[in-house]
Amino acid sequence: MRRLILLALFVAATAQALPESARRGEQAWRQWGSGEMTWFGFSLYRATLWVAGASPESSPSALQLDYRRDISRERLVQTSLDEMRRLGADETQLKRWEADLRRVFPEVKEGDRIVGVHYPGVGASFYHQGQATGDVNNAEFARRFFAIWLDPDSRSPALRALLLKRPEG
Repeated sequence: MRRLILLALFVAATAQALPESARRGEQAWRQWGSGEMTWFGFSLYRATLWVAGASPESSPSALQLDYRRDISRERLVQTSLDEMRRLGADETQLKRWEADLRRVFPEVKEGDRIVGVHYPGVGASFYHQGQATGDVNNAEFARRFFAIWLDPDSRSPALRALLLKRPEG
């Protein structure tokens, strides 16, 4: 009975964490890993990776960022572009993607949640506070964007390790 109650609580928590519109009929989403992103000792956000399938590499995945501070849209866009550049995206791609990032990123206030859903081979969808902010229907953009957190050369290898820690069971 206790196991059943815990399972019900986990399913309820999972269902509330991802916006309804992010769950496009894939099999059940499950939390894969989670960790804190800090910069010079200041907590910026808590990142949680959700996966709808066998693994983040081959299945739709969602990266949930729960912000601990206010961050401007401009800072989010520029930091994303800088990190994609650092990980090998070329300037032509980045120029095209800058407008997409400005379109899907909001101004972030402390306590806000952004969820980015990666559909391998298709693109990405973005949500702020449970509301869709837009899609980027470009598989290469999605691969490069989520590499910011999941690539072996991520700026935060400790956070990457926590996100990719395979769940038990």
